[in-house]
Amino acid sequence: MRHPVSQTIVVLGASGATGRHVVSTALERGHEAVALVRRPGSFARRDGLTEMIWPDVTDTAALTRVLPGADVVISALGGAAGGPTTVCADGIRSVVTAMGATAVTRLIAVSAHGVLETHDRSLYSRAVWANVAERMRDKEAMEPLITGSGLNWTIVRPPKLSDRDPTGKYTAGTDLPMRLWSSIGRADLAAFLIDEAETPRYEHAYPRITR
Repeated sequence: MRHPVSQTIVVLGASGATGRHVVSTALERGHEAVALVRRPGSFARRDGLTEMIWPDVTDTAALTRVLPGADVVISALGGAAGGPTTVCADGIRSVVTAMGATAVTRLIAVSAHGVLETHDRSLYSRAVWANVAERMRDKEAMEPLITGSGLNWTIVRPPKLSDRDPTGKYTAGTDLPMRLWSSIGRADLAAFLIDEAETPRYEHAYPRITR
């Protein structure tokens, strides 16, 4: 089914596990998707899809060339599995600057439950920091760059991500409790991200999502 209002959606981290679902969901709903990737040929040719090369997340100039005409930017950036990483903070720093230069105002970014004020003594938070602390630090550095940007932002804080098949069902809210076993499939997360792009419900807010 084609959504009645087609948008141009720029996807950062488009070739990643979550980003691919964001791109495919946008296209399935009739939107134009601009996929930013590190290498050419990351996607098969599809109607409505434009693949743009962004090999370095600090390359603000490349983003500034891509963004004019976009309705919304969705960041699905994520760091490497182990070791220090700054890809989320560096990428968002670039995109905030580029959005300011091109008058694109809507930014939806994937962060993680367990950062900043949700970095508490809960079992979930303690477990995620024990396993992926470097990724969490990167997202903690990223979030203030977004909230201080002057953009119309939404920061989505999912729990553990999985590759389960899409269910079309999720629960979202700013105060959802997260349990040690909480998780969400990447396909359902992508559906939420496109839902939020189509009909904003969490502007200047930090929604959580779980199945």
